[in-house]
Amino acid sequence: IWYPVPEVINMEPLLNIEHVSKYYGESTNVTKALDDVSFSVEPGEFVGIMGASGSGKTTMLQCISTLDEPTGGRILLDQKDITKLTEKEIARFRSKNLGFVFQEYNLLDTLTLGENIELALTIRRAPKEEIGKKVEAIAGKLGILSELEKFPYEVSGGQKQRCACARALVNEPRLLLADEPTGALDSASSARLLDTMDDLNHDMGITILMVTHDAFTASHCSRILFLRDGHIFTEMRKGNKDRKTFFQEILDVMSMLGGDVAHVR
Repeated sequence: IWYPVPEVINMEPLLNIEHVSKYYGESTNVTKALDDVSFSVEPGEFVGIMGASGSGKTTMLQCISTLDEPTGGRILLDQKDITKLTEKEIARFRSKNLGFVFQEYNLLDTLTLGENIELALTIRRAPKEEIGKKVEAIAGKLGILSELEKFPYEVSGGQKQRCACARALVNEPRLLLADEPTGALDSASSARLLDTMDDLNHDMGITILMVTHDAFTASHCSRILFLRDGHIFTEMRKGNKDRKTFFQEILDVMSMLGGDVAHVR
């Protein structure tokens, strides 16, 4: 169903953030959550956004996900300006292009894992045979095929989060947005989920944009943007470094930024 993104010279960025600002409040009492932020994400990249509390990282993700509107600037996905979409267009845009994974799994307790995964396809009125094939394919990829008949309360936190990933990916989105996906997991479950996300990125070519405050989680990314006070403070690329070296470099930058420094594992 999914195929890795081929290597193409001069490939257009999948996502362009152009001079995006987000202000809250009025006149003399204005908070600049984002202030003239610009960056791009290439197809097949795994990009992390880090920063202390109040740096603007969650606001950035909410604007990209169309859950919030920027005050100024443009956000383009596949060269389409999503800040210009109508409410009706936004719902269709999200279901067609975006997948979401949150810290809280947001699964429906009255549905089995399989039913949670297939919900988006059912809403889209996909053929029943297609739904079954897609759910089995992505559940198998994420290692929860044997859990599909179970309810959320019957499985572990890690299995719930992999179910949330499967639900996010079953519609074959252009971009997977993850907001602190390991925040509610123990270390072992976090490591398994991150290995899964690595596979999604490397083997299936899924483009991932992830907000995290955790250096271990961020060390799985290929590139990290560090926000401070609504601006991009600096950017780091993993390149050919091993994860341990990259992890230490992330900790060094986070200590410079101050605030909620990442966990050490």
